[in-house]
Amino acid sequence: MATINADYKSGFISIIGRPNVGKSTFLNRVIGQKIAIMSDKPQTTRNRIQGVYTTDDAQMIFIDTPGIHKPKHKLGDFMVKTAVNALKEVDLILFMVNVTEGLGRGEQYIIEMLKDIQTPVFLVLNKIDQIHPDELFPMIEQYKELYPFQEIFPISALNGNNVDRLLSAIKEYLPEGPQYYPADQVTDHPERFIVSELIREKVLHLTREEVPHSIAVLIDKMEREEEKDLVHIMATIIVERDSQKGIIIGKQGRMLKEVGKRARMDIENLLGSKVFLELWVKVQKDWRDKISALREYGFREDEY
Repeated sequence: MATINADYKSGFISIIGRPNVGKSTFLNRVIGQKIAIMSDKPQTTRNRIQGVYTTDDAQMIFIDTPGIHKPKHKLGDFMVKTAVNALKEVDLILFMVNVTEGLGRGEQYIIEMLKDIQTPVFLVLNKIDQIHPDELFPMIEQYKELYPFQEIFPISALNGNNVDRLLSAIKEYLPEGPQYYPADQVTDHPERFIVSELIREKVLHLTREEVPHSIAVLIDKMEREEEKDLVHIMATIIVERDSQKGIIIGKQGRMLKEVGKRARMDIENLLGSKVFLELWVKVQKDWRDKISALREYGFREDEY
């Protein structure tokens, strides 16, 4: 049950932006551990990832959304709807942009969406470690001409530059409210979801072209064997074509073994236990365009 303390602040903060601007990197930096997967490939985040950051006098619930992009299939439609829905009923919006790419049509599209929303908006210019400071000021002026942002923060989510200052400003804009989650809880997602995402992240890192975006991961079994301090996990990697299955398995199963090895290390860090991980690969043709498959794999629009 949520507890209410005098002068305690709490609220919900939505992080929006185009794909690959660093939203998940920022969330992991704030939370202090990996709850959102990261990749240099766009459209990595598919669901709303909710991260909880708690201090002595505030609780900030961050919603990391899929990047807003032009969808090419039903999964893409779901991702964009999820991002847009995250703008509703939050206390603050962080509009994150990648300063190495400048202001383009994607950013202008999001700014037009924001004009219909009454919620305060911070402009967060990420990846400032990758440009010269002289390039930053003209960019800030460009954005200020398009929208009356409440605050503007240049940051490096990767290195942590200015992140603490941003968090302090966020707290000032939050209303007084309850502590919604226990102080030691960092996400509202179950462990099974994060485990499936960590497996998917390794496939994203190790494959290329059409393979990364064509996969889903199902956790078939996740049981803790207390006497051995071991968690036994069985998972299935879903692909759309037989050729993709061959790529993920690899010659003599080497690719699948490498995916399992890398995923197991992150999962052990997450769970604090030894992990026995078994992976299979299954073909489900064109699953990204099938509503029934999207629901089976956890993409449920009615939850948002």
